[in-house]
Amino acid sequence: MQTEETQMKQAFENAQNLDESQNIEEIATENVEAQNDVEPEVENASEENQESTFDVKEILAENEQLRLQMTALETKHKDEIDRLVRAVAETENQKKRIEADVERERKYGNEKLLKALIPVVDSLELALQHTDPNNEAVKPTIEGVQNTVTLLLKELSKFGVTVVDPLNQPFDPNLHQAISMAPSNEVEANCVMSVMQKGYTLNGRVVRPAMVIVSRGAPQEANAEEAKNTINIEA
Repeated sequence: MQTEETQMKQAFENAQNLDESQNIEEIATENVEAQNDVEPEVENASEENQESTFDVKEILAENEQLRLQMTALETKHKDEIDRLVRAVAETENQKKRIEADVERERKYGNEKLLKALIPVVDSLELALQHTDPNNEAVKPTIEGVQNTVTLLLKELSKFGVTVVDPLNQPFDPNLHQAISMAPSNEVEANCVMSVMQKGYTLNGRVVRPAMVIVSRGAPQEANAEEAKNTINIEA
């Protein structure tokens, strides 16, 4: 009886040992298979790393080439912008010059015509000065000439013509031409005491200055001024 129990116990232990041996073999087989599976993955990863390193170099080279192309395009674009800016500036300057020429022609284009008409006005005014207004025989003629002068000056004023008649006004060298100076008790010093010939301007530009005689002031003041000038010269 004890022998059978011993045999049964021995058989159970043998079976248990057999199962453990089989489990160990299975685990070892699984480890080998896992190792075999890992090795290709490692090899693939190494190959991928090599391929990745090669791709990075190509990308860097392409980036450098693109950078050079961008630099060239930026330089070309900058040059084109500079040329465009210069062209626009030159166009604006030319436009301003043309506008200035047009404005100058508009304002002073009639200067030659005015210079041709000024002697006509002078002749008509001279005729009025030497005509007796109390003479009934020539009175209609005087009125006709006066109306002609008035109408002519009125029409000229529409084109920017202004008469310079500076009697009793301060002498202005920009508008007046002094032909002499004389003492006067009635006109202050350095003022126009007589207008020998009227002047004319066209839109502010002097076409002909007025020819005038300038007052030295009262005779006493004139003598004192002359004496002062003499002393300054001798000194």
